[in-house]
Amino acid sequence: MRRSEQIRYLLLAAQREGNRRLAAALSKIELSPAQSEILRILGDHNTLTLTGIGQMLVCDSATSPSRLVERLVDAGFINRTADLHDRRQVHLALTPAGQEKELQVRTIENALYDELDALPGAAEFVSTLELLVTGLPAGKALKRRIG
Repeated sequence: MRRSEQIRYLLLAAQREGNRRLAAALSKIELSPAQSEILRILGDHNTLTLTGIGQMLVCDSATSPSRLVERLVDAGFINRTADLHDRRQVHLALTPAGQEKELQVRTIENALYDELDALPGAAEFVSTLELLVTGLPAGKALKRRIG
């Protein structure tokens, strides 16, 4: 197997395993990784439009951002407010229950991040991964999200 092929499959395997672990932890608070990502984006950015959220999503989900947001609105975690100047625009923000849920997500993620931070060579690995995604759609979404 070529080194580049090994890298490709190791990245895919690591992503799948990480997502499985995250999904298992999030299932205890009845959220999916995609839903948790939306809560975290709103937690970090306060109020956004659906388009704004969509531009920051990195998760690979078959579910559209509007459907994910709709489920979170129905669950009472997100409020929708119409724009005063453009009724077609809707602003999204966390409700108090959404803020609590976002804090639970942040706690779960931080436990996973502590494990990843402890891996040897983590800083160098981040630099290598940045080279792989810079200028690409997911890399651009992540850059917008980080600010």
